[in-house]
Amino acid sequence: MPIAYGFSRYGGTDVQEVLDLDRPTPGAGELLVAVRAAGVNPVDWKIREGYLAEVMPLSLPVAFGREVSGVVEEVGQDVAGFSIHDEVLGSVAPGSGGYAEFTLVTASTATKKPPQVSFTDAAALPVAAGTAYDAIGQLELREGESLLINGIGGGVGVAAAQLARDRGVFVLGTGSEEKRELAESLGATLVTYGDSVADRVRAIMPNGVDAVLDLVGGDALRSVAALASDRSRLLTTTDPDAVAELGGRGVERDGSGAVLAEIVQLVADGKLDPHVSDVVPLDRAAEALASVESGHTRGKVVVSVP
Repeated sequence: MPIAYGFSRYGGTDVQEVLDLDRPTPGAGELLVAVRAAGVNPVDWKIREGYLAEVMPLSLPVAFGREVSGVVEEVGQDVAGFSIHDEVLGSVAPGSGGYAEFTLVTASTATKKPPQVSFTDAAALPVAAGTAYDAIGQLELREGESLLINGIGGGVGVAAAQLARDRGVFVLGTGSEEKRELAESLGATLVTYGDSVADRVRAIMPNGVDAVLDLVGGDALRSVAALASDRSRLLTTTDPDAVAELGGRGVERDGSGAVLAEIVQLVADGKLDPHVSDVVPLDRAAEALASVESGHTRGKVVVSVP
C-alpha cells in the first residue's frame, strides 16, 4: 500500500503521521502521478491546523502537500496533451496530497517538465513561483520602478525578486540580517524588519516605493503599507482582510498549466532559480514541514520521494 505523510484530524504537530493510503484512481480531468518530489509551503501546516477547513473541505486522512513533480502513471477521462510516462509538474487535485508515493494532479494545472529541469526544482514551482509570477504581473511593474517585498526570504519572495529584477525594477526586501546574502544574490536590497522598518526603507527611497508585495500579513503588512505610493499596487498573499482595510488587494492566482509552462521554461533557460535550500526524504517529511513552519527558511524546502 502506498506510503504518505499527512494527518487524520485537524490540530498541531501531534496529529501528523505516516499514512497507508490506497493508490488513487484518476477521475475526469486528472492525472495519477508517481511523485518524485513535493514542494513544502506554509499553507501545508495551515491546512493541518484547520484554518482553511471551510474553504477547502477535506475527507480525512489526507497527505500534506499542494505541489508535485513526477511521472504520469494513468490518465483520466477528458484529459488531452498528457500520456503515460510523461514527466510533469503541477498542483494536486482537490482532496489529494503531495507528500506521497502517488497522488492525483489536476491536468489543467499541470505541464510537462523540460528534461534540463530537475524534479526537485520542478516541484518548487506551482505554488510559490506561480504566486510570485501572478503577483508581479498583477502589479504591472515597469522598468525603472521600485518594489518592496515584505518577507523576501521564502519561496514566493525569492521568485518575485528575480522576476521583478529581470523587468528592470529596483527591488527591496524585508527580512532578518541572516537573509542579507540571499537577498543580494537576487539583486535586491535587504531592509531588516522590525520596529521602524518604514523609516529604514525611506532612508533608501524617500518618496516610498511604486509597489509593495506583502508575504507576511498582520502588523508587518500595516507597517509598510504607507510606503506604496498607489494603494492599488499594495498586494498580499496572506492577509486579505488587513489589505482591504489598507486599500490594497490580494494576489489573484491563475494556476493554469499554460502559466506554469512559462515559469518552468524560465528555469530551463537559466532565468529563474527556485533556490531549493533543503531536500528531505519522505521518511523525514516532518522535519521539512517543521522547518517551513518555523518561518526561518531561505528559499524552498522540498520532500523527495524514492
